[in-house]
Amino acid sequence: MGSVGAYGYPAAAVSNKYGYDVPEGVEIRGRFDEEFAKILSKDALQFVAELQREFRDQVKYAMECRKEAKRRYNDGAVPGFDPATRFIRDGDWVCAAVPPAVADRKVEITGPVERKMIINALNSGAKVFMADFEDALSPSWENLMRGQVNLKEAVDGTISFHDKARNRVYKLNDQTAKLFVRPRGWHLPEAHILIDGEPATGCFVDFGLYFYHNYATFRRRQGQGFGPFFYLPKMEHSREAKIWNGVFERAEKKAGIENGSIRATVLIETLPAVFQMDEILYELRDHSVGLNCGRWDYIFSYVKTFQAHSDCLLPDRVQVGMTQHFMKSYSDRLIWTCHRRGVHAMGGMAAQIPIKDDKLANEAAMELVKKDKLREVRAGHDGTWAAHPGLIQICMDVFNNNMNMGNANANAKAANQIESMKREDAANLTEEDLLQRPRGVRSMEGLRLNTRVGIQYLAAWLGGAGSVPLYNLMEDAATAEISRVQNWQWLKYGVELDGDGLGVRVTKELFGRVVEEELDRILTEVGKRNFNTGFYKQASNIFTRQCTSPTLDDFLTLDAYNHIVQLHPIHNKGVISRI
Repeated sequence: MGSVGAYGYPAAAVSNKYGYDVPEGVEIRGRFDEEFAKILSKDALQFVAELQREFRDQVKYAMECRKEAKRRYNDGAVPGFDPATRFIRDGDWVCAAVPPAVADRKVEITGPVERKMIINALNSGAKVFMADFEDALSPSWENLMRGQVNLKEAVDGTISFHDKARNRVYKLNDQTAKLFVRPRGWHLPEAHILIDGEPATGCFVDFGLYFYHNYATFRRRQGQGFGPFFYLPKMEHSREAKIWNGVFERAEKKAGIENGSIRATVLIETLPAVFQMDEILYELRDHSVGLNCGRWDYIFSYVKTFQAHSDCLLPDRVQVGMTQHFMKSYSDRLIWTCHRRGVHAMGGMAAQIPIKDDKLANEAAMELVKKDKLREVRAGHDGTWAAHPGLIQICMDVFNNNMNMGNANANAKAANQIESMKREDAANLTEEDLLQRPRGVRSMEGLRLNTRVGIQYLAAWLGGAGSVPLYNLMEDAATAEISRVQNWQWLKYGVELDGDGLGVRVTKELFGRVVEEELDRILTEVGKRNFNTGFYKQASNIFTRQCTSPTLDDFLTLDAYNHIVQLHPIHNKGVISRI
């Protein structure tokens, strides 16, 4: 074994004429690939390294602040509005004007940076496609780097896909959706790239490589002089938005483009962040284009925030919808905040997918989508999310036919409702409104569904798929997280399952039997061959361990990530280490 460098990784030792050409202080431990090498150019990696070096201390501090907040919540505190930033909330400032290229965002489709998905999503008829490096992607080296290759070709307009099984070639239409990219959250590392001996911050890799290679072409082809456009996930405090603003300014300066060229929408998907919406927009005010109701992660965050509060137990996850008071309050305050500051207030995900073999079930599912989108547009949202191309037209029709209907003086054909639906009534929503405990019952079927979905999603994730159709819904990491933390909460407090008349309490013994029985059901549903070649048993072990752990892990994917990292000898140009 050669000499050992920082973090126990072998130091470079043996020369080799092949490999990645890297700047000083950067090591790549992912598989070498000539296509990847074009993305991982020396100059692009230098830009990523500059971001890491300039902002890593701020990121570490922000993560420590998250830990401190969690300690406070576990000691009985609850999130609330910060008195120190009241001047921001009470101020009459506005964000920079919305760029013309993305004024109309009535329907946005989301999905992983997979080649066929990118083409179909851009061609779907949606106004925006959010290409996802986060919850809809299993962040293997192959998926991440192939995703960067795919996005570069998408921005260039050259992307194509040959489906050999169907003998069909997929290409981009003349008119496509506007492209937004969602990098990973601050908490996720990129173990395959080391910068000064430390794993890179995942979002610096995702953002840095994409921006470096695509900003100029994007601004010319898609952005009408603006862009690139981004979605920013998982933030809990405005200090995290401030870091992103610094990153954007650094990137604009590097590229020689105007301040405010880059625009981003922040997902409000953590409970602490709902009390920081004004502050987040304020920090990003030159680079903001709105907020989004990331409602599935928001439910996950509710449980995580109140993990030590026995009086904040959730009912079955299917009952925690937007009609619950704390969820409706969250949506209403987001709309008021965004429109007051002159930016988009985006609605949540429609996770349903078309049901091809059951007409009645499909009609019922599509009716649920219509009802949900009608609620959003009437509340004042400027657009919404869909997980499947088959929902785009349904969602588009609802928004086109109902936008601005509540304002007699508004233009029904307007691109958004920023000026016409101010929602001043939401100004009076209190901390109590945003924290009200959801009502409902807990059932054995809820425990079983959580377990079945959690195991199947995690098995797919370990196998490389981060967006998975299960039981006529498109599941991603957010819904798997709800399944995990709800099971953990019910086990921790031994809750009574009062929703189906059984009256039993959730114990480790009961949960163990449920896991065994649900694995048998999964085996029956997927077939013995798929079960044996999949990752179901490994997923079951990880999921069970996380649900029964004495302490709640912050993220399911942080633990699971260790199972998909594949470190190779250091293939830097001119050197290679042997293990």
